Parts: sequence; C-alpha cells; structure tokens
Amino acid sequence: MKVLLVNGSARKNGCTNEALQEVKRALEEEGIETEMFFIGNQPLSDCMGCNFCRKNGYCVFEDCVNDFVKKAQEADGFVFGSPVYFAHPSGRLLTFMDRAFYSKGDAFKYKPAAAILSARRAGTTASFDVINKYFSIRSMPIVCSTYWNHVYGSQAEDVSKDIEGLCTMYNLGKNMAWLLKCIETGKEHGVVHHDNQKQLTNFIR
Repeated sequence: MKVLLVNGSARKNGCTNEALQEVKRALEEEGIETEMFFIGNQPLSDCMGCNFCRKNGYCVFEDCVNDFVKKAQEADGFVFGSPVYFAHPSGRLLTFMDRAFYSKGDAFKYKPAAAILSARRAGTTASFDVINKYFSIRSMPIVCSTYWNHVYGSQAEDVSKDIEGLCTMYNLGKNMAWLLKCIETGKEHGVVHHDNQKQLTNFIR
C-alpha cells in the first residue's frame, strides 16, 4: 500500500512540508509506503475546459499534473497539503487539483484522502473545506484526526514547536494507515465497491 503526500507550497522545505513529514512518519511506522510529491514553484496553467483529457486520458499541458496522475493511478491514498493565503489554499494547488481531478478522476475514486493546512494564524478551516470538496466529488473516504488537520507558524521551525498540530498530523497518519488496512482486508474477503454510479457532474461549461 502506498500514499502520495502532495506539497502544494511554493517552498519545498517550509511549513507544509514539516506537517507532511509527520504524517509520513506515522504512515511508515505502520508499514505503509509513502512518496512526497512537490508540485514546484513554477507557474501552472489553469484548466481551459478544452476536453483534450476526455479524448486522450491526460491533460493537454505537459507538466507536473500529468506526472502526478500517473502516480495517482497506482497509489492507494493521498494527503494534500497547502499553506493558507487569503483564507484559501495556494492557487497553484487548486489549479493542480482542478486539472488532476478533472483529467483522470477515476485515479482517485474510493481511495482515502486527507487535507492538511499550514497557517500563521487563521483561515485554515475555510481552506480545509475547499480541499475536502475535491474528495467528496470523487467518492473518496475523507480521513480525519483528533482535531482539524492544521499546523501553525510562519516558518518551518515554528511548526516544529506546534506540539498539538504535530500530534494531529501524527494521528492523521495512523488513521490513514488503519483505514487502508481495513480496505485491504475487505478486498481479501470479497468486499469491493461495485462501481455502478452514474456520473452527471461536470463543473466546466
């Protein structure tokens, strides 16, 4: 079993990474393979609604989104992390998720996912809600912790001192591992999701 941890910050080793590393630690303690995926700090093009992906199975823009989607098809779970800007996740992460979830939504269906946020002070709950909506539209079980999945600080060293936040990240990793093992055990006993859902949602017009 493998979990992809996505760093949606422009800073590879900043506050978001500090939080993701704690989730990663908990997952690996439970024998879950992990991979960190940094989306980078280069500009990303927004989805244009060209529907190229509907015909070809990948996005017309050849960048980190297509690289990620290939990995997503083989992954069993996801953690998406972002800093908080004006009470919303980073614009680059939202662009990234728009295109990934639209171009290859089947890569995410029924796989557990979690959102984590890093903020200096506020805006985390609004940002948390935004990212969770991607999971709910793709039938993904949302993994929770013992508090909302947030850490606080303006620098990575501040986050390392946020004991409650790091505890929340650690518990999130443990809960993700538990759910993944439950799903795997279910499959071994013939409990699988019968994929007969009707798909009517198309947010691009």
